[in-house]
Amino acid sequence: MMKVTGEGIVTAQPDKAIITLGVITENPNLTLAQSENNEKITNITNVLVQLGVPREQIKTAEFRIEPQYDYVEGKQVFRSYKVTHLLQITLQQIELIGLVVDTAVSQGANFVGNIQFTLSHPEIAYNQALSLALHDSYRKAVTLTQTLGVTLCFVPQNVTEITTPTPTPLLYSASQLAKSTPTPIEPGQLQVVARITAEYCYR
Repeated sequence: MMKVTGEGIVTAQPDKAIITLGVITENPNLTLAQSENNEKITNITNVLVQLGVPREQIKTAEFRIEPQYDYVEGKQVFRSYKVTHLLQITLQQIELIGLVVDTAVSQGANFVGNIQFTLSHPEIAYNQALSLALHDSYRKAVTLTQTLGVTLCFVPQNVTEITTPTPTPLLYSASQLAKSTPTPIEPGQLQVVARITAEYCYR
């Protein structure tokens, strides 16, 4: 019995994007800081809905209020309150990403995080990669038995997955966003990898 590993790689075009963006405001008056932040977030949400983004796909990813301080002569001096409200936007129409980002910025968004590209149904590509991994293990077993001068049994035994069916998401950094409008964002390709181990008998 010999034990070999197999790997399968499938390249897929992303069909879903997850964007994190939002508004960060500062003001010595907490009420004013919250009011300004709420107004901008509401405007962003409403305009994105008008663009065709379903409201249920726009969710709060983070909300926090933090006092900000300066240090003067070794002493902590209160400066302002910082209000951060970030939205997570799930977008099925990835061709609209640039427009969504530009529109949000025009409505007051001053934070755009990494844009994550992924697949709506990763299991389809993973199953293809899994099949390729099994074929790869067989080719390796054939090579080994030919080298040893023995006969390989075709059916593998004890096939085990050694990866999970989750593609590595592509991240598009906010620092890559161009200053021009519309913002050009190309998702590229995702690689879905499957790995297995399989045991083959020989005689």
